[in-house]
Order: sequence, then C-alpha cells, then structure tokens
Amino acid sequence: MNLFPAKDPTRCACGYLVTQHTAIAAGAATNKPSEENHLVQVDPPQEKWSVVRHTHTTPTDAYGTIEFQGGGFVNKAMYIRVSHDTKPDSLLHLMVKEWQLELPTLLISVHGGLQNFDLQPKLKQVFGKGLIKAAVTTGAWIFTGGVSTGVIRHVGDALKDHSSKSRWKVCAIGIAPWGILESKEDLIGKDVNKPYQAISNPLSKLAVLNNSHSHFILSDNGTCGKYGAEVKLRRQLEKHISLQKINTRLGQGVPVVCLIVEGGPNVISIALESLREEPPVPVVVCDGSGRASDIISFAHKYSEIEGLVNEDAKEQLLVTIQKTFNYNKMQSGQILLMVIECMKKRELVSIYNGVRSCNKCRPTFIKTNPFIFFLDEIKTVLTSLRCSLVVCQSGQVFWFYIGFSACSRETSLARLGDQLDQTKY
Repeated sequence: MNLFPAKDPTRCACGYLVTQHTAIAAGAATNKPSEENHLVQVDPPQEKWSVVRHTHTTPTDAYGTIEFQGGGFVNKAMYIRVSHDTKPDSLLHLMVKEWQLELPTLLISVHGGLQNFDLQPKLKQVFGKGLIKAAVTTGAWIFTGGVSTGVIRHVGDALKDHSSKSRWKVCAIGIAPWGILESKEDLIGKDVNKPYQAISNPLSKLAVLNNSHSHFILSDNGTCGKYGAEVKLRRQLEKHISLQKINTRLGQGVPVVCLIVEGGPNVISIALESLREEPPVPVVVCDGSGRASDIISFAHKYSEIEGLVNEDAKEQLLVTIQKTFNYNKMQSGQILLMVIECMKKRELVSIYNGVRSCNKCRPTFIKTNPFIFFLDEIKTVLTSLRCSLVVCQSGQVFWFYIGFSACSRETSLARLGDQLDQTKY
C-alpha cells in the first residue's frame, strides 16, 4: 500500500491523515523500498492514487449492534462494515440468515439531497405518514443513505414518529460510506454492542448515523471524508433483491420503487438509471420538496403522453436548472437531456404531492402506487368483498391482483370502485 501526498501535507490522497495509516515506519517518507515499510510515499505525478491499486481487503473488523445514545428514546441497530465490492448475494445472505430478516414484498429506495433542507410542514407530514404506511402495510424494506443529513433526516423523523406510536418496527436499512462517518473507530469490534452518539459536530465535514434506522451496511473503499463508496454496492444489492422470487407460482420478484425527494443533479441521474433498468424501476417524485424533484415534476406536468417536452417548457427547464444548480448553459443542457430522457418513460414516473390520486378500476387489475394509494384501506375493502390481494410487478408497472370468490367479478369491481372513491386517505 502506498502513501500519496495531497494538497494538505498532513493527509494522504485517500483522505486519511498520514498518521492514521498503519505501520508507517521511520523511512516511509522516502522512496526507498524497505521490508519493514507497509507504506511508501510516491512523489506526484508518477502515479495517481486509486482504490483498485492502492488498497487491499481484509476480513471485516466491525460488526455487531449499535446502541444509540441520547435523542430521547432508545434504539438499537445491527451494523457491519464491508468492502465496497462485496457481492450482493453475500450481503443478502447476511441479512436473511444472520440478521434474520424476511425477504420484503416491496423495496422502497429513497434518494435525495445530502445537504439539510426543510420540507413544508404539510408535505413533511403527508410524506412521512405515506412512506411508513406503505412500508408497514406491504412488509417493505426502506433503503436510505443511512447518515443523519438531508432527505435521510426526514425519513428518520418519520421512523421516529412511528416508533413512538407503534410497536411494529419498520425495516429501514442505511447503506452509508464508512469513510464519511464521525467516530467510526468507535464501531470497530467483532460481534460487539457499541454505544454511539448520534450528535454531529457542526465543525466537521463528517456525518453521523441516523438513530431511527434498524440496520446499517457501511461500505468501505479506503477513502475518508468522501461519498461514493456505497453507490455501486447499493445499486447491485437492490438489483439482486429484485430478482428474488417471493411468489414462485407467478414467478414474481421483489418490486422496487425509487422515491425521489429534493436532490441535486446526481439524483436526476439516479432517476434515469432506475427507469433504464431491465425491467424498469418505477420512480415516485415528491413534488414541492425542491431542486431535482421539482424539476422532474415540472417536466412531467408539461410533457405529452408520449413523453415529448415542448420547446417553451424546455427553455423554462434550462433556465431553472441553471439557477437551481448554479450551472453554466452547457452543464445545464446535459442535465436537461437527462430529464427529457426520463420523460420518454413518463408512464413510470409518478408525481406525489400529498393529494390522493386514484386510477379507474380495470378488469381483474388495479394499477396504483403504494405512496398514493395506501394498501391497508384497499385490503379492508377487499376483505369485505371476500377478495384476495397479491402485490406483483408485471413488465414495467406495479399491479395489485384481485382474486374473487363468492361474488361475481363485475359486481365486485363496481362495489370496489364505489368504496374506494369514498375512502379517506
């Protein structure tokens, strides 16, 4: 392993302090090789530091249970530090066998801004209640970035509010970069119980774990103070989970929903990547939350059914992108192209603004969305009609399959439509 000087002479290019690197012998500051030296300083620009070339993997030294301190309530969460290139099947095996989690019937992947931002009180309330109700009624897992900033803080507030009112625990899994964590050294230990202060230092660029989550996967690529180690690992894990069969007779995998709240340019990129998945991952956008969410919502509102965006709307979008992200015209044009690409799969993008939206009933199937159409009310109606409900994904959309027993399908659908229209959400 090599030591690469950064602009700050006290730090390696990986982000860690030079003194934090293990086994730096007295001669390590020279280019002379030594059997005693595990780290050798390299004078730039001979070679650029990279994760692949200048790190090596070892068995994890940090896993167990976090006991969050303070915050007015007691919460424990299981955690593990893993390499950034850990195979998704190994992670899922850990989650199911070691953490003893049941496979979800739905995976809600939350993405958004990492910097702190405010939500309008009404929107925050409806968003939180909708997210938790969708998770509880479907047995979903919620994936977030794990640290207590930005959108994750709002998800944490919703989880905390739920835990204070119900014993039913939501499975919220934070996938965070190990190198961005405050006091991460305190988590080192094998199969241990570790107290953890979830109070961030305002002078630090590092972050703390959100104390309302139930599990954490901490991805390590050898860097410190940098995001990115978790991105590929999370994407691959979500894909692997989606391939797990939860209904072998129907060949049904785990449905995945991408939920967008606020966010920067990278969140627009995440939305596009989700829509380009095979099969595509539906995207739910929280309109009114700001930045990326509002840009996608605007494009959705002013695009045709085929996804075409008219020239006037394009001009407005371009100006909005420039002002929102402080980008020049060329940079803004690249973001605009991504937004337009998203609109080509407009039917897979749902805009969520807290107002109930109901699709008309179709024979045998109802096309809906777990954030807009809360499933416990649907289940109550179906029970009264002696029907059964199965959540599944068929092609590009989510469907709720209704099986009829004692009464005719036509009569049931008519009664179902009437009762759903009268239901309060």
